[in-house]
Amino acid sequence: MSDKTTTPWSAGAATGIGSMPGGDAREAAKTVTGSLERLPYLPELPARGPGADMIGRTAGLLVEVYAHVEPSGWRISDRPGRDTRRARSWLGEDLDALEEFTQGYEGALKVSAVGPWTLAAALELRNGEAALSDPGACRDLAASLAEGLRGHLADVRRRVPGARLVLQLDEPSLTAVLRGSVKTASGYRTHRAVDRAVVEGALRDIIDAAGGAQEDGTPVVVHSCAPDVPFALLRRAGATGIACDFSLLTERDDEAIGEAAEGGTTLFAGVVPGTDGPLSDPAGSVMGVRTLWRRLGLNPGTLSESVVITPACGLAGASPEYARKVLAHCVRAAGSLADNPE
Repeated sequence: MSDKTTTPWSAGAATGIGSMPGGDAREAAKTVTGSLERLPYLPELPARGPGADMIGRTAGLLVEVYAHVEPSGWRISDRPGRDTRRARSWLGEDLDALEEFTQGYEGALKVSAVGPWTLAAALELRNGEAALSDPGACRDLAASLAEGLRGHLADVRRRVPGARLVLQLDEPSLTAVLRGSVKTASGYRTHRAVDRAVVEGALRDIIDAAGGAQEDGTPVVVHSCAPDVPFALLRRAGATGIACDFSLLTERDDEAIGEAAEGGTTLFAGVVPGTDGPLSDPAGSVMGVRTLWRRLGLNPGTLSESVVITPACGLAGASPEYARKVLAHCVRAAGSLADNPE
């Protein structure tokens, strides 16, 4: 395992990515905590509307930076308004529900927030352009996010004192930021690619703020459901785990994944579809993971310690019944991987 941070989840673990269908916080918390004994998480319920979506929820965590909803999306404000208050209220409701269903719980618990680069690509400045267009605004956002996450993690620790927290940073726009393919407000141009060292530095600052680089700190998992996840960059920034849609991996990723696994980075493998459809048997769902391990020449005995099984992405677009089935299926698939790694 990683020599930087001892992972709090046990071998053969499964978890979800973040979002769940519907708008009932208690029902979502009950489902997640009941299904995922080794690595439950704080659910997100974007169906409730602006402020419950991933951008609005994270905007509500920011310190001395505020945002409100415009027809084009979330825009930075001078002061907190109705949208900020709504985002914070819904988060409080979600935390209350989680606290209720984790009484006496001891073990790993995952919370998530949008990472600094997806946030910069999504939040608009007052002129309507993305904060990504302004390096100073990007730095301010990252600093505000780091401070907000420190407070958020402290709040969750107070509510669930037996938990060892895991922070997930959602970065679906990270590859687009690195490639310079994030579109401007007009849609006719794209924002300039951000230097990789700058991207890595901002992520490292967030991970350090969470204590991810410390032996007893909060491990940080970076999640992207986009192709071409920058595994090496995320490892250098200090990520303990990297979550991805397994179906988007290609043999071009083999070397980076092999180096990550050998270096102790956990792969959160999204192998179960996140929208309604037929499910294969649990062993079939992780066959691709076994095949990858063989192709890389890695020890099959390390599989259950090196891989956490997840849905391919969030479950907001699934039916409630399918979402429950998916989480249970991930648990069984992780068990299959642990029982029969070859």
